[in-house]
Amino acid sequence: MQKRRKPINWFRIGVLVMLVSIAVYFNQVIVPTIPPPFVPTGTPTRNPESLVTEGDELYRDGKLQAAIDAYSQAVRARPDDASIYITLSRVQVFAGQFDQAQVSAENALLLNPNSSMAHAVRGWALLAQGDFLQAEASLRRALELDPNNALAHAYYAELLADQYINGTGALDAIDRAAESSRIAVSLAPGAIESHLARGYVLEVTGNYDEAIRELEAANAINNNIADIHLALGRNYRALGVNDKAVESLTRANALNPSDPIPDLIISRIYAGIGEYAKAEQYAEQAIQDVPTDAALRGNYGVMLYRNFKWPEAVTQLAYAVQGGTLEDGTQIDPLPLVVNSPRVAEYYFTYGLVLVRLQRCGEALPVFQQILATIPGDEISVFNANEGIRLCAESASATATPAAVTETPEVTSTP
Repeated sequence: MQKRRKPINWFRIGVLVMLVSIAVYFNQVIVPTIPPPFVPTGTPTRNPESLVTEGDELYRDGKLQAAIDAYSQAVRARPDDASIYITLSRVQVFAGQFDQAQVSAENALLLNPNSSMAHAVRGWALLAQGDFLQAEASLRRALELDPNNALAHAYYAELLADQYINGTGALDAIDRAAESSRIAVSLAPGAIESHLARGYVLEVTGNYDEAIRELEAANAINNNIADIHLALGRNYRALGVNDKAVESLTRANALNPSDPIPDLIISRIYAGIGEYAKAEQYAEQAIQDVPTDAALRGNYGVMLYRNFKWPEAVTQLAYAVQGGTLEDGTQIDPLPLVVNSPRVAEYYFTYGLVLVRLQRCGEALPVFQQILATIPGDEISVFNANEGIRLCAESASATATPAAVTETPEVTSTP
């Protein structure tokens, strides 16, 4: 009898073929990418502690963006450590990255909802963005969790001082700000924020000499923080010590070149002493930092007017008063004319006067009329508006001459 043959098992053959294919792929593709044992890798992983230490050193050197990068790497290496997020947030506020600082603080709160410091720094970031309501809620919560949190007291003092300036706080806001700033200094005399807050409250209340002493104490802790030098510049300017003001503001500008405020203040200092060429130079530098800022455009326009550059001045002042669109398509929103805003009022009446100088009274008169109707209690603005109207009336009644306006409109001194 003939022996019976077994049928071919195709399933088993398919499995074997697949296993052989996987083995070949692993040997030719995966194995070459695996480093040999006991040989260190080319890019060793940094531990979070070393990254935080590096960030601290960069922060002390005033290299805020580099410090932020180091702290960010530490966060990625240890994403469950709320303290690193808090440190990152504090430095981001000093660097002017307010919305990112808020996010960092909120990430810390996700890890630890009862962290007093996380609530405090979040409140500081919100305050820097002008959100007083949420800032106050965060700072109150921080102080509820830890009444001895010095930085929470410091940030709260700044909030109360801002509310006092804007007229949105309680009647005793400035007294409470002074008390809170004193508590901050007593609890943490070695913290920059404590002295900054105390100095700010003293500045707001006109105690400039004392404010400078507090700011110098902050500067002794770390002399590479732009905010300290900016505050020193403001207080020296208030005292009329222009050389030290310019020196401090120049230092602030060097530490944070993207901030237009030092250049803006320096331009006003030079304008105040009649050095309009320098004033124009710094005003233009401020524009280069933030081209879409209508207030910076207005300030630049005033300096151009002072240097008798009428066409250039009217262009810049028009951005401040009417808004407009830059060559790249970016929109500039106009500044509203409101009571108790003397700087904006200056942009408006200077715009009207330069229009008069360019014999464009048809455009100037509505600006002057808006000033008289909106801020009738502003003596300087009203005087300049009436002067512009007078010059336009004289021009209209005069006989045809090559230059209808026979005198140069002069802007009176502003506060």
